Amino acid sequence: MKKQRSMIIASFVLIFLASGFSEVYGHSMFNSAEEFVGGYRVQVATAPEFPQIDEPSQFMVRVTEGYEFEEVDRFTMGIRVFYNDQQIDAIPPTSIEGSHWDFDYIWRNSGNHIVKIDLYDMSEEGVLTYTFNMGTQSPFGVIFIAAITVGALTMTGVFIYIYIPKFFKKSKL
Repeated sequence: MKKQRSMIIASFVLIFLASGFSEVYGHSMFNSAEEFVGGYRVQVATAPEFPQIDEPSQFMVRVTEGYEFEEVDRFTMGIRVFYNDQQIDAIPPTSIEGSHWDFDYIWRNSGNHIVKIDLYDMSEEGVLTYTFNMGTQSPFGVIFIAAITVGALTMTGVFIYIYIPKFFKKSKL
């Protein structure tokens, strides 16, 4: 029994140590998307993942070419933001050196926004338009996440209170 308990404790220690040294970033941001049109892939994301209303957030765009997703040297892009099927904001076409464009943006409305990104001068077809669904978070979203976290921690505490004493009583026998 002591051997089994030692193995369980050693397993927990190894799991916590392994997670502390991991440098793998396999999961993209939650509020991110990508679309492939006309031989070019456009990726968008926001930081923080769920922008707060009337607070600055960073809007990140990346453009790659072909199925090997090679980064482009430069691109010209314009952005239109829609809310409830009405255009509420626009960023005029801007020439960007490199394949990344990061800029600050302030979301004014709570809920889902449709973001249309126009990529200019990259295709014989003319302007390539990419459509993305980007969401914002109201202040009440933080309260909801906190309530879920407190509930999960409370449940964990109850399980520990119930099962840990039973585990130690069995190991003493």
